[in-house]
Amino acid sequence: MKTTVAALLLAAGKSSRMGSCKPLLPLGDVTVMERCLNTLHRGGVNEIIVVVSLHGEDVDRAARDHSVQIVVNTDESGDMASSIRVGRDNTTSETSGIIVALCDYPLVLPGTVKTLIDEHAKHPECIITPTCKGRRGHPLLLPRLILEELTEGKTLRDVLKRDAARIREVPLEDAGILIDMDTPDDYRAVCGMLYGG
Repeated sequence: MKTTVAALLLAAGKSSRMGSCKPLLPLGDVTVMERCLNTLHRGGVNEIIVVVSLHGEDVDRAARDHSVQIVVNTDESGDMASSIRVGRDNTTSETSGIIVALCDYPLVLPGTVKTLIDEHAKHPECIITPTCKGRRGHPLLLPRLILEELTEGKTLRDVLKRDAARIREVPLEDAGILIDMDTPDDYRAVCGMLYGG
């Protein structure tokens, strides 16, 4: 079976805990969103869909500098699941697996993305979950058929909990999969890691 992987980069959040637009924060000489997009491209993803909010014009403009498709989550009160549904429904019909990537995890390594894609080719029926030091992290790679279960009113957690047997954990030496950036303190910590501070 030939497998083809697309990626959704979710950039429609309100960044309420951060206090400023998280995808557009600077990290080194790029923004958080650019760093995430570069990671996905370098990891081997050719089809990337960036999901922005109805009022995410600045994010939309910044994403247009990259080889990506931009879609809008028009549900102003929408959660992460609604953004995933919008992105999923805009992937090509050949897509067999979908990486769900978050701007909250900008330190993920390109090699991790490549490993997820390789594991999907070997186990196309499984949800591929990276782990580091025994802890599950992000991004996840879900078979498209399983992601179809994410219907209105369901969360990604509901889909993951439905059948633990179909989750395949992949141990990696990438602490970036665990480093969640939600608050200004988190952002300062990520910058410190990046600059060795």
